[in-house]
Amino acid sequence: MTWDEMAPLLWENTWQTAQMVLWSTLFTALLGLPLGVALIVTDRGGLFPSWTLNRVLALVVNIGRSLPFIILMIAVIPFTRMIVGTTIGTAATVVPLTLGAAPFFARLVETSLREVGADKVQAAHAMGASRTTIIGKVLLPEAMPGLVAGLTVTVVALISYSAMAGAIGGGGLGDLAIRYGYQRFETTLMVITVVVLVVIVQLVQTLGDTVARRLQRG
Repeated sequence: MTWDEMAPLLWENTWQTAQMVLWSTLFTALLGLPLGVALIVTDRGGLFPSWTLNRVLALVVNIGRSLPFIILMIAVIPFTRMIVGTTIGTAATVVPLTLGAAPFFARLVETSLREVGADKVQAAHAMGASRTTIIGKVLLPEAMPGLVAGLTVTVVALISYSAMAGAIGGGGLGDLAIRYGYQRFETTLMVITVVVLVVIVQLVQTLGDTVARRLQRG
């Protein structure tokens, strides 16, 4: 296969991977952030302590994190079909990507929020701040560097997950590597695909680290 033949394939599938990762990152943040906050505030000594709710949330998160992604993709096929009307392609892949990454990100959110000093929360209490105000004005802003770092780790994981999605027709660079690099023995294309994935991961990690450092200094 010549470069003129490979270039359009690489561009198309890189764009598909970018779409999968961007949309699933958005939905992962929308689901994982409040879930992580809920794990903290409902814990013993939290702002809204509830042992029962906390255990239920923890169980849901642990189940989501324990399933290998390739099994999760297959297990949620009926749900994916119900949501997007199909089980193949970029749009369909966003569903299992989100379901797989949201519990992972929720735990990272929980860890970041735990690192916020209790004295800051107590000071906000002493000044008469409500519990919801403490969450929005103290916990989340103070944990922002850790949240950005956690989101960066999650995005890198999503890139890896999106490559695995190619095994069931999810499109993207993983699908390209399987259909051409593996099944058609196009070794050169396989190597280039791996290089593209590595470059994307490096760019995401560098951007995330830079933003987190600036927030830390601020």
